[in-house]
This record gives sequence, structure tokens and C-alpha cells, in this order.
Amino acid sequence: MNNTKFKTALENLLKTDERLIDEQKELNLSIIKELANKTDEKLIELLLSNAETKSKFFLQLKNALVFKQNDFKFFLDENRIDNSYTAYENKIGLSSNNRLLKDSGDVVLNFPYKDCVLEGGQSTEEGMDEYFEFDETNAAYELHKAQRKEIFFNEIIAKDEIDRLEEPKAFTNIKRYTAKGEEKLKAFTRDTNGTITDNLIIKGNNLLALHSLKEEFGGKIKLIYIDPPYNKGGKGDTFIYNNNFKRSSWLTFIKNRLEVSKELLTDDGVLIVAIDKNEQIYLGVLLDELFKNHEKHCVTIVHNPRGVQGTNFSYTHEYAFFVLPINKKSVSDRVIQENEIEWSNLRNWGSESERSDAKNCFYPIIVDEKTSEILEFGDVCEDNFHPKSRAIIKNGRVTIYPIDGKGIERKWRYAKQSVEEIKHLLRARIKSNEWDIELGKDFGQYKTVWIDPRYDSNDYGTNIVKELVPDCKFSFPKSLWNVYDCLHTIISKDKEAIVLDFHAGSGTTAHAVLELNKDGGNRKFILVEQMDYVEDVTAKRVHQVIKNNKDGSFIYLEIKKCNQEAKEKIVACKSLKELEKLLNELSEKYFLHYNVKLAAFKDKIIKEENFKKLPLQKQQEMFCKMLDLNQLYVNASEMEDKKFGLTKEDIVLTKNFYNL
Repeated sequence: MNNTKFKTALENLLKTDERLIDEQKELNLSIIKELANKTDEKLIELLLSNAETKSKFFLQLKNALVFKQNDFKFFLDENRIDNSYTAYENKIGLSSNNRLLKDSGDVVLNFPYKDCVLEGGQSTEEGMDEYFEFDETNAAYELHKAQRKEIFFNEIIAKDEIDRLEEPKAFTNIKRYTAKGEEKLKAFTRDTNGTITDNLIIKGNNLLALHSLKEEFGGKIKLIYIDPPYNKGGKGDTFIYNNNFKRSSWLTFIKNRLEVSKELLTDDGVLIVAIDKNEQIYLGVLLDELFKNHEKHCVTIVHNPRGVQGTNFSYTHEYAFFVLPINKKSVSDRVIQENEIEWSNLRNWGSESERSDAKNCFYPIIVDEKTSEILEFGDVCEDNFHPKSRAIIKNGRVTIYPIDGKGIERKWRYAKQSVEEIKHLLRARIKSNEWDIELGKDFGQYKTVWIDPRYDSNDYGTNIVKELVPDCKFSFPKSLWNVYDCLHTIISKDKEAIVLDFHAGSGTTAHAVLELNKDGGNRKFILVEQMDYVEDVTAKRVHQVIKNNKDGSFIYLEIKKCNQEAKEKIVACKSLKELEKLLNELSEKYFLHYNVKLAAFKDKIIKEENFKKLPLQKQQEMFCKMLDLNQLYVNASEMEDKKFGLTKEDIVLTKNFYNL
């Protein structure tokens, strides 16, 4: 039965239950879903009464039938089984797979590249790959050729299928790095409130790491800065992983992580997300949905002045979204370099600028005649005192009053009681043979377009990283000063702030925090990165900075793998024979999904010609799908089970991390 006929048959079947229809005798989707969620007995009986619905929405497990609740609700949504006059809901927002993203419970679990099958070798035609695809019309596999590309496995699991995923995870390979080198860790350092004060670099899936961090750092992170994959459909600028997401997967991927990260922020905490043109618009809408009571500002940063050639334009910039608490001054003043300071007269001008408009703003400023140094500020002048000239020179001291070129008594822009506070912003100079006092602010508001040679990702990103880690493979890491200035806007005055980056890459955020601490601060960083380079590049870079500074430390730790280890073994297989050899280990050492029929798969499916004809990456993907996604990493609650292989030291330090 085709989909249209099946839809009609399902509608007719459901209409036989009067509870499911409204006054207009049309189906009510919300009621149907509600009853499905409750596994309503009458609804189940109705669906089982029809052979087609029974086959589609139920799974036979030995002598039992399992209701595929999600499949049923998904079919209702996809085929609009209700009385709507339009295919679109009366809501505005981003959608993924025809469902509003904010209503979706799907979780994109895996980081891309990590589960990637990197292809090797060449086919008969340069740059082309051969693969078989099943043609339903002809009921046969057909040979196709396509441009070579990376394949990655990116599972999406529904929220109601997750029971153990968000539990705190166990840690392994824990060690401290100091300016002197690597040290064995005895315990995490805590402040008087019991909060860990060590800098941390965590290797592991960032979604699971965020849930683990929530236990210790919920409501304690002042700033989250992330530079996630840009979804540009090709080689990423800032990461050496596959950056080729479909938009719906990318949006869900980001949404899952931002939802958790919100719980980590302090009440006045700030989120900064770097992004480029490919997803900038969609990210903006997503942030509007997730952070309703926040201000959102999109800053343009020129990071590649040479430009990336496009069809019509050469792109030189990217973006940074600043998500700030509403109605609160979160962004500090921008420091202006001395050669960029704009000077203006301290003497007021224009309307309401005369002495009579503010009597306490008419007083003398005393300057050293030789050095032009401002020495002091005199008392407010009596009303009946009128200086004969703007500047009176006596005994090497110049007394200057706010009198303009026409002899009109004006006022200074700052009153006597407040001028001392801005003394460091003033200078005295002779202009057109007249002494004047000028004001030049070395601070100001940040603008929404940032242009600075230091933001060049090549000169201040690639070159800096290669100097610290000569064998680093990052082709275009973020400029240190780009990240530094982003962080500076929020935490320049908060010297105890904790900064989190769960897309750590080469470790630029940690490097920037260490640079900020040169003002005597004690800011801390937490980095999360899943890629294997985290120890050889990220941690190595940060350690080298600490050694150069001859101060500081951080703790490196890894989330203990379970099924994730199995996935890596599957991906490492180079042939079907190797995959077959791995089968016994998968069943004995790791956790398979509850509905996997291993015997049938082992004795029948992998021996079929159609399966053998599949490309290796497709075979690997099917092996990966057998694994229970809830068991990718070891939960802290189960770490003492010997089958997971944690050492006594791992267990003790994991307990210490969670303060158990």
C-alpha cells in the first residue's frame, strides 16, 4: 500500500473512535498524540485491528508486540493527520524535518569527524568513488559513481529514548600540568564554597561533558565562548573535522548543547558564539528562541583581510553573537590605543556652556610650564572674580581658566568635585600660542564592526599555534586577539570569572584567558574537545603557554569510553572480514541495542550478497547502529563495576570531582 492510500486508511480507522474527532467530525491531532503518549488501550487495540497499521507501528519481539510510539506520532506529523487547513502550524520559528525546532526532543549525539570513515585509495576514474545503492523500483542494488567525500555517522535519537545519556560520567587518564611539567593528581583544588578552582581540559563528547559539568558548575560560569562548526559544506576554517552538516542536523546539534549550557551560566552570565555567513541568520533565530529574556548583538569581525574568493564577493569577515542579560551593562569599555585617541577641548562650547550655567565648573587648572604636566585643580572661583586672560604664567606654573578665544567665560565639562577622577585622561598643550586643556578618553563603547590587523587568523592564529606546537595541523585557527577581545568585553573587570569553551579546537580560548590574567587576575578556563588532537595539540599548546609564563596549571581528564571505544574499532576496520572478527567482541565486551538480533545478523545478513556489495562505510554504519547509544561512555554511578576497567585512582578522582 502506498503512502497516500495508507494515510487515508489510517484516517478512516481512527475516525471510528469518537474520542479522536471534533465537532466537525475531523480528527484532532493533539488528542490522538495524548492518547498515544499514554499508550491508551483502546487506541492500541484499534491500531492492531488493521494488518497494515499493525505491521507499520508495532515491533514483534519473540511473543510480544511493542508499540512504536515515536514512529506513530512522527507519521501523524509528517502526513498532517488532523483537521488543519494549512500544512504549517500557527507558530513562527526554525523547523527541522517539518517540526518546529523548539518543540523537537531529538538529540544529535555524535560529534561529526569522530565517527568519520576517511576513504583511502582511488577508483578507476580519478577522484571518483563507486558505491551500490538499493533501487526500490527495480528491487536491486545499482552501481553509482560519485565525487570522493568524507562519510560520517551522525545518530539522532529521540528524547524519550534517553534514560542514561545525561547522567554524570566517569573520568580516566587524569593528570595535572604545571610550568614544571606533568604531575600525578592527588585531588582537585576547591575554594571555600567547595567549587573546583582548577583549569580543566576535558576530552570527550561535548554534549555528555556539559551534562557532567552541570553537577559541579551549574550556575557558576560567567562566560561561555564557542566557535562551533560553521556548516559550510566543506573544509572548516577552525577545525580539522568534517564540517559538512545538513542544516536540520546542525540546528539540532547546536540547540542540544546550548540548552544545557544555559544551566551552567550565572544569572549575569554571557554567551558568545562565533559563526560565519552560512548559518549566521539561522543561528540568530535559534538564539532568539532559546534565550528569550536576553539581548542579542551580532558583531562583524574582519578576520581574513585577504578574503576568501566567492562567486560574486570575496569574504573577509565572520560574526560573533553576544547574548547578554537584558537591561544590564554587561559589556565593559573598550580600551583605545594611545595613537587612536581623539582629543577634544575640556572647555565647553555651544549652548549652556557659559560660566553662569554651572558655577562649580569654573575653576583653574595648574600646569607645569616646562613639562606641560597637570599639577593640580584649583578651587571654584568666587562669582565676583574674573580672570584677565585664559592663561596666567607665574614662577614656572601656568594657571588656565575655561575662557574661549573671544574672552567669554565658559565652563569645564567636568565639575571640580569630579575632575580628579579623569585627570589621567587630560593633557595640557599650546595651540596657536594659547594654552588649552584637552580631554582624550582611552576607553569607549565597542562598535559592531571590529577591524584590527591582530584579528588576522593567519598571522595571529596559524603562526602563533605553530610557534607553540610546530607539528600542529590546524590550517586556519582563530586569532588569539580576536578571542581575547571577545572575552575582554565581558570579563575584563571580573578577575575571578570562569570561562567555558566546549568547542575547544586548538585551545585559543584558554590561551586568551591566560593572557587576560596578566593583569593579576585569577580567571579560570574549562575546555571540552572530543578530537584525538586534544592531548597533542590543545593541551600541548596551553601547557607551552604556561611554561612560557612560568606560572599556572591545568588538569587534563578524559571521559571514560565504553561503546564509543567499540565505534572507533568499527571505524578502524579496513574490510568486511575485520568487521566479522569484531562481532564476538562487540557482543561480549560492549552493549548492543535491545532490539538487535545478533544471531540472525551474524549467521544470515552479513553473508548475503547484497550486504557484501555494500561499500565498507555503509557496512560500518550498520555495525555502529547495533550499539546502544546510552552506553557510549561510562556513567559515574557504575564506574566501580570491574567490566568497565577503571583503575582505583580513576574512581577516587572521579568521586573527588563530583565531591562525593
